[in-house]
Amino acid sequence: MSQKVFVSAQEVAERAGVSRSAVSRTFTHGASVSPETRRKVLEASEALGYHVNHLARGLMRNESGIVCLIVSDMGTPYRSNLIRALTQQLQDAGKIAMLVNTDRSDGSVDLALRQAIRYRADASIILSGMPDKSITQLCLKNGQRLVLINRDDEQEGPLRINLDDAESASRVLTAFVRAGCQRMAFANSEAGTPSLMARERGFIAAAKALGIDVVVERFGPTGYESGKILAQRLLTRRERPDAVFCATDLLACGFMDTARHQFSISVPDQLCIAGFDDIAQASWSSYQLTTFSQPVEAIAREAVTWLDEADPAIARQSVRLHADLIWRSSIRGG
Repeated sequence: MSQKVFVSAQEVAERAGVSRSAVSRTFTHGASVSPETRRKVLEASEALGYHVNHLARGLMRNESGIVCLIVSDMGTPYRSNLIRALTQQLQDAGKIAMLVNTDRSDGSVDLALRQAIRYRADASIILSGMPDKSITQLCLKNGQRLVLINRDDEQEGPLRINLDDAESASRVLTAFVRAGCQRMAFANSEAGTPSLMARERGFIAAAKALGIDVVVERFGPTGYESGKILAQRLLTRRERPDAVFCATDLLACGFMDTARHQFSISVPDQLCIAGFDDIAQASWSSYQLTTFSQPVEAIAREAVTWLDEADPAIARQSVRLHADLIWRSSIRGG
C-alpha cells in the first residue's frame, strides 16, 4: 500500500530557489512578493503537488476558518436556498462550512456541535427553526462568534438577523381588504418558531386595528401536507374565510390545492391566498402565489461580513431586513 507523502513548503522553496518565507508570502493574501518569485513558487508547487495546509496555518493564529451552520428542516426549499447562499459566501470569504442537522431530538445535535467545537470552529450560524437556546449558550461558552437568523434569543454578543415579519403581515392584510375580503384567517404550523409566530401576531394586530376578527388554525410541521389539513379545517367552517394568509409558501401550496380540488373553490375569485418565502413553486403556473421574498443573499452577506469584523465587541448586534412583496394572481387586483 502506498503511503501518502505530504510536500513541505521548504521543499518548494528549495526547488524554486527562494526562501521559505517567500513561499509563505506567495500563498498569503495581500503579502508582498515579486512577480518573478511568485512565478517560481507556483511552478515549483505545481510540479511537486504542494498545497497550503490552511488548517495548520489557521490554528497557529488560533483560527480554523470553520463555521458551523446549525440547521433544521434542511429539505424545505427556503432553508436549502439559504444554506446555498451561506455556503457560497463563506467559500468566497475563504471559510469552510460545517453542517449540523438539528432535526433530531435524541441528543445527537449536542454531540455533533461538541464535535465541531473540538475541531475549533471559529463561529456558528444558527438558522431559524428548532434548535434549543441552550445551543446558543454552548457556542458562546466555547468562544465562538455567533449569528442568529430569524430567532429571538436575547443575548449579548451574537449578531441577530431578522425580517420585519409583522410589517409584512400588515401589508398582506391591506391587500386582502383592498380585494374586498371580509373573513380573514391565518394558517400556521405548530412549529412555533419566532418568525412564524411574528407573522401570526402581526396579521392579527393589523386586522384588529381595522376592527376585523381573524380565525387562526395551526397544525403539524411546516409543510405541504399540513397545508392540506389546514384547508380542510378552515374551509369546512360555517363561516368559511375568503382570505387566508399562510405562514409559508409550502403551507399555501397545500392549502390552495385542497381548496381547488376538494372544495372546488376558485382562487382568487372566491378565496384569496398569500404565502411567505417566494420558493420556486410559488411562481409555477399551478399556483401563481402572492408571497414575500426572503432576502437570502442579503441575509448571507450580512452574516459573513459580520464574521469578518475585526473586533466583535464594537460590531453591531442587530440587523432587520425587508421582505419584498411579490404580486401574483392568488389575490384579486394584484
